[in-house]
This record gives sequence, C-alpha cells and structure tokens, in this order.
Amino acid sequence: MLEKALVGSKKYYALVFFLGAVFLVGFYFFLKQLAFGLGITGMSRDVSWGFYVAQFTYLVGVAASAVMVVLPYYLHNYKDYGKMTIFGEFLAIGAVTMCLLFIVVDIGQTHRLFNVLLHPTPHSMLFYDMIVLNGYLLINLICGWSALHGVYKGTKYPDWVKPFIYLSIPWAFSIHTVTAFLYAGLPGRHFWLTAVMAPRFLASAFCSGPALLLLLIYIVKAFTRFDPGEKAIRALAKTITYALLANLFLFGCELFTSFYSGIPGHQFSIKYLFAGLHGHMKLVPWMWTAYALMLVAAVLLVIPKTRNNLGLLPLLCILVVIGTWIDKGMGLIVGGFVPNPLERITEYMPTFPEVMISIGIYAAGFLIITVLYKIAISVMESRGVI
Repeated sequence: MLEKALVGSKKYYALVFFLGAVFLVGFYFFLKQLAFGLGITGMSRDVSWGFYVAQFTYLVGVAASAVMVVLPYYLHNYKDYGKMTIFGEFLAIGAVTMCLLFIVVDIGQTHRLFNVLLHPTPHSMLFYDMIVLNGYLLINLICGWSALHGVYKGTKYPDWVKPFIYLSIPWAFSIHTVTAFLYAGLPGRHFWLTAVMAPRFLASAFCSGPALLLLLIYIVKAFTRFDPGEKAIRALAKTITYALLANLFLFGCELFTSFYSGIPGHQFSIKYLFAGLHGHMKLVPWMWTAYALMLVAAVLLVIPKTRNNLGLLPLLCILVVIGTWIDKGMGLIVGGFVPNPLERITEYMPTFPEVMISIGIYAAGFLIITVLYKIAISVMESRGVI
C-alpha cells in the first residue's frame, strides 16, 4: 500500500514538497538552536517551559481525541463512523509524532533524551509520559494500518488486532491524563495545582481534536470523492458541542474556586492572563480572544439549526481549534509560570527561531498525515468503498 503515496495529482505533489520545504526551514533553525542553545528562545529561568511545551500539550489532546470515533465504532458498533475511524487514527499518529518532536526540541541537549531509557525513574511523571506516548503511537500504527489493510484485501481486520483496538481506548485517556499530572503534580505552581486539571485536559481534547478532524475531513472531501456521510459529521459535531461546554464549565469551576475562596496564588495567574499584573499584560488580548471564540462557538453549536448547517460547521470548528489552541497552549503553560513562587513577574513570548522550529514540526506532522490520508483515500477508491 505504501506505493500509493508515490502517485498523485500535481496538487498532492505541491503540498508534499511545500510541507517538506517548510520542515527543512524549521530544521535549519533547530540546528542553530543546537549550536547556540536554548538562549535563542524566549524561555528563561522563571519561564522554563514555553511555546514548544505549549504545542506539545495541545497536540497530546488532538492525539487522544481519536478515541471519540474509535470508541463508538468499535465498542458500540456505530457504523456511521466506519469511514472516519481510520482518518482519526492516522491523525493521532501525526499528532503524537509532533508531540515527540516538540519534546526533542525542548531539550537543550537532545541526546539527553536517552537518559530516560538509560536511567528510568518510575517516580517521575515524565517517565510515564514517555511510555504512554510511544505506546499510543505504536497502538495507532497497528490499528490504523491493519484496518486499512483489511479494506485493501476486501476483508475485516484480523482478530489479533482486536485487543489493541480495545487497549487504545483507555490508552487514549491515559496519555492526556498523565500529561495533566505533569502539571498538577507540581506544588509550587498554584495555577496548575488543581484536581480538575485532568478533566479539563480531556474536555478540551475531546472538542479540539474532533474539530480538527472534521476540518481535515472537509478538506479531503473537497479534493477527493471521499464522503463520510452527513450523519457521521453531525454526530461528531454533537461530541464537539458537549466537550466544549464541559471545558467551559470546568474553567468556570476554576474561577469560582480561586476567587470565592480567595486563594492568592491561583488568583494571580488568572489575573495576569485576563487583566494583567502590574502593567504586565502580553497575554491578555490572546486569552480574551480565545474565550470569545470558544463562547461564540459554544452558543452556535448548542443551537441545532446552526450546528447542523454543514456549510457553517467548518467555521465553528476553526473557532474551537483556535480558541483551545491559545487557551491550552500559551495560556495554560505561561500562566502557570507567571508570577513565579517569589511573586516575581517575568513575561514570555516566543522568539522568531522558536516559532520557525515549531512551524517546521507542524509541517512534518501534517506531511505524515497527508501521506497517510493519501494512502487511505487511494485504497478506498480502489475498493469502491467511498
């Protein structure tokens, strides 16, 4: 089936070469970072996690969200998700790959990553995050490729794949839960020290990931004969709606807990993000934009008429993706570091090399997704299942 990635239209080749070129530009800046160090980034002693970790955090949720189509299809026999399931699993493969690459560039000396394997520390959440991420990547490779190979052969996936399919469902929850525990387990950071961090992560994942999947499906649908069916699209739109409402509700719980109880440490980060502290307010317009987009999307998604409008739905998905990307990325990460435990404010914004490296990683991830989607479409077309 791999040979199908080598045959395509001029638009397909143009996209592949464009993404490859962008990746090479990002790789060039990464080489500069290796030579100079993390000093070319905007990170500092007070803000030691920045744009890289923000993208990692967001993309873990995108990867975990594949369970939103896998679970109904395999556990509840929801046949309408049949055509979409493989695309969800392939999106997870690209997202996890990007997650791992963002960790690679976030380590000052990349070779130190091997210390996680050479000197395992079972009491560290990073150790478990390494296990669940690599495990989830392997599981989705097995499940997605086996399912597609079954379509290619005109048969069902082999029985030995079933345990991996069922394992992928709790594993999807685990990768984002463990990532949430990375933050919630740090007692010196009040903004992250909350029991609802993991539920917030999952809620935002289950709205942002399916929203991104729907956008990709719309793009594929526009350039190919693939059509998952209106019923599948509308069902996934409902999932996005419920998850987005849960995400906003959990943030409201955070606001009540911090301000009604008067916890200063928790209040400072929220005030910095939404109102600024002592004149420091770089992220204020970003955060208000994020929540304005999510609120508008939530209101329009709740209304059946607008949610079921297949022409308007892509715009609503874009609002969800952008809003959650800002909130769960820069808002969550930087908000946890500002102010520091000594109440000192050190603001952070990514530098140009940082952004270029990140764009390069996104290009690599979407190149993987493009190739996998091309193979899937070609196989489905050859078997007449689309």
